[in-house]
Amino acid sequence: MEIPLIPVVDAQGRPCSPILPEGKKNFLIDIDGTITEDIPNEQPERMRTCLPFPDAVATIRRWYQEGHVIYFFTSRTEELRALTEAWLQQHGIPYHGIIFGKPRGGNYHWIDNHIVRATRFKGKFGPFIRKEHIIEVFEE
Repeated sequence: MEIPLIPVVDAQGRPCSPILPEGKKNFLIDIDGTITEDIPNEQPERMRTCLPFPDAVATIRRWYQEGHVIYFFTSRTEELRALTEAWLQQHGIPYHGIIFGKPRGGNYHWIDNHIVRATRFKGKFGPFIRKEHIIEVFEE
């Protein structure tokens, strides 16, 4: 399923990066510790037999059906691509793509020219709620 992008131009009329239609999201989802148990790259044999978290599968399927973009962004290495794709297919988890090689160690700080919303996974997928938190921004 391809999502049509909306063209954008800057103040001088030059093309910029396109954006998703209103209400659509690009979900970047970790795999290990988020949609299944936390398995380190050094133990790939466990990746073959682990089970996905049922609430994660149901939520990702719903988002996909709603027309959102689903990408997995994982610390797994490119060498684990075939195993990872086979596991996702085996468990019926839909997605548009996978980005391998996310830096290991956590404490991510994402800098982008687009709005980034981060949700820390704490054991259960469910509806999003809005909360106010202090965030770091660049001084203007």
